[in-house]
Amino acid sequence: MKRIIQLLIMIAVVFAAVSAWQVWTYGVEGDKKVDAAIVLGAAQWGGKPSPVFEGRIREAIELYEEGKVDYLIFTGGKSEKAEFSEAEVGKGSAMEAGVSEEDILMEESSLETKENLSESKKLLEEKSITSFYLVSDRFHLKRATAMATDMGIDAEGVPTEYSAYQSLNTKLPFFFEEWLYYMWYEVGSWVNPA
Repeated sequence: MKRIIQLLIMIAVVFAAVSAWQVWTYGVEGDKKVDAAIVLGAAQWGGKPSPVFEGRIREAIELYEEGKVDYLIFTGGKSEKAEFSEAEVGKGSAMEAGVSEEDILMEESSLETKENLSESKKLLEEKSITSFYLVSDRFHLKRATAMATDMGIDAEGVPTEYSAYQSLNTKLPFFFEEWLYYMWYEVGSWVNPA
């Protein structure tokens, strides 16, 4: 019995270490051409993107300007008290930067990552979009791409170079939060596979 417990502890430690490494390092450069970039939502403040959301939007606009994507898909609804949806604010910021309105798609009914992806999937199917990037902050991307894969969305994650999480004081809490979320998601996927 003691050896079984030791083995289980060892498996848990290895799983935690591998998960931590994946969350800390995951992301691609976004060098190849794909159809669209799905920009995962973040807070907006009175019609302006929060620093976190602004970083994601800026990265997506660069992908568009460099010809790496044809469409930008902004995700995120609004809380009961909010005047604007996250997607609406993202679209406005992109248009101000010169992105053509016809190249912007929105879903405005989601309030968290899993919903961002499931609602975006409907847009992808409507527009026959088959290849895409997910744009978010690095530590968020491993969990987001795992969710996307489980939904049948084959996407690679592009971390924003303009993340609001720059110092260790901001990076570490965000990392530990996403590490725990990712491990919880993976364990849940094993226990209750779709």
